[in-house]
Amino acid sequence: MNGTAQLGNRVSTVLGRKLGGELLRLRDASAKTQHQAAEVINATNSKIVKMERGWVPMRDPDIRVLCELYGLEDRDTLARLLELAKLDRERRKAKGWWQHSPNAGGLAEYVAMEDAATHIRNWQSSLVPGLFQTSEYTRSLSVSEGDWEDPDDIERWVEVKQRRQERLLGERPVTVYAMVWEAALRQQVGGTTVMHAQLEHLLDLTALPNVRLQVVPFRAGGHPCIAGPFSILSFAETGALDVVQVDSLTGPMWVEDETKGTMYSERFNRTARLALAPRDSITLIDGLRKEI
Repeated sequence: MNGTAQLGNRVSTVLGRKLGGELLRLRDASAKTQHQAAEVINATNSKIVKMERGWVPMRDPDIRVLCELYGLEDRDTLARLLELAKLDRERRKAKGWWQHSPNAGGLAEYVAMEDAATHIRNWQSSLVPGLFQTSEYTRSLSVSEGDWEDPDDIERWVEVKQRRQERLLGERPVTVYAMVWEAALRQQVGGTTVMHAQLEHLLDLTALPNVRLQVVPFRAGGHPCIAGPFSILSFAETGALDVVQVDSLTGPMWVEDETKGTMYSERFNRTARLALAPRDSITLIDGLRKEI
């Protein structure tokens, strides 16, 4: 599913659908009807449908009343739902820098989510993670894709991807746990000079307290994440109301179902047990850098 969908003047967002799905799950568990939910917040049945499908932003008072109706007693869960609603409202205001970048394209929704996230777990099988790429590496990838008609568009695309990396620094840096297959580090994107600089950049990033990087070596063989790259974004403590973005040739797809999201998290954790420890991963990266 794409990050956003439109219906009339309403917009369905990833965060909105996630929040709506959580409320729907609570309503089903309590055996309450849409009509009962509508009555308690003085709304129509169609309003409940729109809320549960993520088409409209939600007010904190409505969430509190609905959760009380559904018998939710866990204050931590309620706090997470309220925080998710707040993030969704802020997201809908579209004040982020990416909204003013015409070259953000399909990446815009992901960048918006990335900007709101507190933790990101990322698996890459063939490329260096986007948050860790040097401008030369990103530029080389763009040129090799051959989809650009105007060379200036490539530079604007590089600028967008580089600006994302501001999330690694500053007052509220995002915590990133990345795993990379060894093949991604050996693939010489852009040639030896570009790749040498890219590996040096990775070594520099591992010094950041909010960055954890592990390499899955060839000798690990088949592993749970071998099917393809994905990112797990968390908006509170890891595991709380996560959403998953899966990379594909046609663009990013979002996994918002709790059961499927848990599957990705479990696969990430099982693969991590096959990866080199962070210190050994640094040793491998440094060795590859010296080989070039």
